[in-house]
Amino acid sequence: MNDIERCISLFESKTPLVALLAPSFPICYSYPLIVARLKKLGFRAVIEVSAGAVKTNEQVAALLKKNPTARYISSPCAGFVRMVRKSYPQLIPFLAFAADSPMIATARIAKEKYPDCQPVFIGPCFAKKLEGSEDYPDLNILVLTYKELDAVFEHFKIGETIDASGAAFDIAAAATRIYPMDGGLTMTSGLKGILKDEEIRIISGYKQIPAVLEEFQRNPKIRFVDVLFCEGGCINGPGIISTLSLDERKKKILDYNNQ
Repeated sequence: MNDIERCISLFESKTPLVALLAPSFPICYSYPLIVARLKKLGFRAVIEVSAGAVKTNEQVAALLKKNPTARYISSPCAGFVRMVRKSYPQLIPFLAFAADSPMIATARIAKEKYPDCQPVFIGPCFAKKLEGSEDYPDLNILVLTYKELDAVFEHFKIGETIDASGAAFDIAAAATRIYPMDGGLTMTSGLKGILKDEEIRIISGYKQIPAVLEEFQRNPKIRFVDVLFCEGGCINGPGIISTLSLDERKKKILDYNNQ
């Protein structure tokens, strides 16, 4: 049974579910219509994963403040974490595992707020499936890409013509809505108030990662690497079906952030 079939089965069995919608969603869906469609589908609640990103930021900042000499590589990106495990095992101790990824932080919020509901993360990343099933099986997260969500919508014949008046996230967070763009963590977490510019490296795109990791190993003055596996960040994740350019995708995120 694939994840589309699993999700359909959960709805048909009336299993209580809560949706965790990744902050890259404006590339594929309009707000608040997407929330209305998810509620129509049967989700008890819809949480903006930006709320979990706030927790991630707090945890990262706390790590750096606690030890003024510590050095970290951000680990919210499941694809990058797996790249490090496979190709750079010597850098595993630097991964900031003490800080939950936004998906995991949001799943914890959901478990506290809606303890009877299974969390369903909806986003642009296939690697999140492995993060959920391999790294945090206790949270029982079902992970769908946007493409897979569209298949679920199609199965239940939930289109875009439904009434979205009054629809809104049950838990929202505006401060971290640019998180899926490269440098989103650094720009929203206040790290530039903790670290100097020369102590931070921001990188996206797997082809660019090796050079930055090699620099991190050579240069002990680099204290934090903000890295996303996909070029441009999560806005370019493989679970997004879009003909928009990177600049157009960034505009979608910024327009939603500014609305």
